Amino acid sequence: MDLGLSIPILDIDGGTTAIGPELASAGAAAENAGATSLWFMDHYFQIEPTGLPAEANMLEGYTLLGYLAGQTSRISLGLLVTGVTYRHPGLLAKTVTTVDVLSGGRAVLGIGAAWFEREHLGLGVPYPPLAERFERLEETIQICNQMWDPNNNGEYRGKHYHLQETLCNPQPINKPKVLIGGSGERKTLRLVAKYGDACNLFGTSPDEVAHKLRVLRGHCDDVGSDYDAIRKTIMINDLSPAPETRDEFVRAAAEYAELGIDEVIVFPPTGSPAAWIDSIAPAVKALAEL
Repeated sequence: MDLGLSIPILDIDGGTTAIGPELASAGAAAENAGATSLWFMDHYFQIEPTGLPAEANMLEGYTLLGYLAGQTSRISLGLLVTGVTYRHPGLLAKTVTTVDVLSGGRAVLGIGAAWFEREHLGLGVPYPPLAERFERLEETIQICNQMWDPNNNGEYRGKHYHLQETLCNPQPINKPKVLIGGSGERKTLRLVAKYGDACNLFGTSPDEVAHKLRVLRGHCDDVGSDYDAIRKTIMINDLSPAPETRDEFVRAAAEYAELGIDEVIVFPPTGSPAAWIDSIAPAVKALAEL
């Protein structure tokens, strides 16, 4: 099992001027620890599940990934996850391509249907009903795949988006993997089966995750895709390892590894993520042995 790191708290110790240097240090710490992936959130405002108010610090996600592309050399980089409403699909594909090129081929497209209404209304961004957001999500994935096909620069015409040309040069160094976030059984997991290179589930309990994986397998059978080819990741919000709880964390992760989960993603709970990542580095080796 691999370890991924997602950094949601940007109220960094030392204030605003410390954010850039601290995140660069966190990227170095993540690579030194042997983590597989480094993620940030894609939001306009901070979200309540972090325990912080909306007024807490939040940076634009892809600008942040571009910065980390220049501060790291091995770890994959992505947002967990991009809301489909935040950017026009053509611009999104071009932006992710830029991160991929500048990072030497390490970009991942994490994407979902979006949910945080307040930030949309706050900044005047349209927030369609849920059913429409899922329609837009599917079209956006189709557009990205077409823009990342060097042999198809033609028109895309969908229900919500019309692109006269899907020209994208340079092409990504490595076509970004598409990770679809969310656990919805009827729509989200079916989109994973149809389009996803990876999925991201909430690690609520092994029994619940096992159920979600059975649903995903059923969708794969329905659409004729390879269940085993999809990378399965989970987020565990309430079990971030610390030096004194690393063994407990690894034991809990082992239950998910037995289900076929490939990567567990954890969150530094402090304003000094680099030091926290250093403190849990031994867990990476233990997870790799599962």
